[in-house]
Amino acid sequence: MRIAFSFLLVIHGLIHLMGFVKGFQLAEMAQLRQPVSALAGVFWLLTCLLFLASGGLFFAGKHFGWMLLLPAILLSQTLIIQQWQDAKFGTIANIVALIGLVLAFGAWRFDKMVSSEKQAFLAVPTEDKRLKEEELAPLPPVVQRWVRQSGAVGQPRVYTVHLKQSGRLRTQKEGDWLPFQAEQYFTVDHPGFIWIASIQAMPMVEIVGRDKYENGRGNMRIELMSLFQMVNATGPEIDQGSLLRYLAETCWFPDAALQPYIQWDSVGLHAAQATMTYGDIRASGVFYFNESDDLLRFEAKRYYSRKEGATLEDWQIVNHEWKTLNGLRIPVRSEVIWKLKDGDYSWLTLEITDIHYNEHLSGNESLRPD
Repeated sequence: MRIAFSFLLVIHGLIHLMGFVKGFQLAEMAQLRQPVSALAGVFWLLTCLLFLASGGLFFAGKHFGWMLLLPAILLSQTLIIQQWQDAKFGTIANIVALIGLVLAFGAWRFDKMVSSEKQAFLAVPTEDKRLKEEELAPLPPVVQRWVRQSGAVGQPRVYTVHLKQSGRLRTQKEGDWLPFQAEQYFTVDHPGFIWIASIQAMPMVEIVGRDKYENGRGNMRIELMSLFQMVNATGPEIDQGSLLRYLAETCWFPDAALQPYIQWDSVGLHAAQATMTYGDIRASGVFYFNESDDLLRFEAKRYYSRKEGATLEDWQIVNHEWKTLNGLRIPVRSEVIWKLKDGDYSWLTLEITDIHYNEHLSGNESLRPD
């Protein structure tokens, strides 16, 4: 769709060269029967250049191309009106371009909001401090083994995380699966995350989502085509769910197990309960490990949204595959399941496609070896 739209803008822009050629009498333009002055010819050329530039920006995935497309459409339509008998069908292309402009503006606005939040979120002090074996001593034995076998001992402590995901989700138990791509950022000393997702609801229809946990508060925002707000959820239930999500997702940076806001209790040989307290929210979940000390699943009671009000339900993340990425062995393929009274509701599957730690300590480079 983006490439087709860019191609349309380029072709539409090149057509405007006819007005420039006629205005400067460079060649006969039988398609334009009305006279075109040299000054008008300059505006035809300027319109062409604006369409070409905006088309190039959209082709490169730059949503701010709408800033050039707006004057291009206005100039184009003005010139078309002056040459209405010969150029009126150009209005159709301008209408299509205007629709694309509105969608691009929505995406640009959403990206700008998320970028501003991300910059403020990641502005945290850090230092190059490495995890030592003796620091694991206060943890339950199974958690010690997990952190150790992940490769975290001897590595720099994690302060920030940036990862990319792909997967599928559905909004109803028997609903269709929708593909998504997402990026997520974490801070560790002061726990928080920002998750930014693009969900393909149907051909040419995109839903964008931003899930945020910061300063002990959660906020889920979902927009259709980056223009129409569908969800903007806040409140105690969202705060509790966001805290539990953060706790579960420490599986991607295991040395967070040593953070003071997490307290551990053994639950048998291959399980441990983690209780996270931050701000005025406190919640617990159980980490289950397999014989190889990989994290097998996480289980907790989390609020499930219903029309009649949120209810506490069993919530589970099951890991299906583990790999070493950027120096740490972590789960890379997972499934999120609600264990409801009327049966399991598997609502999301994901795969980690890339992950980096402490990027901003040295520009865009991770402190960990590839």
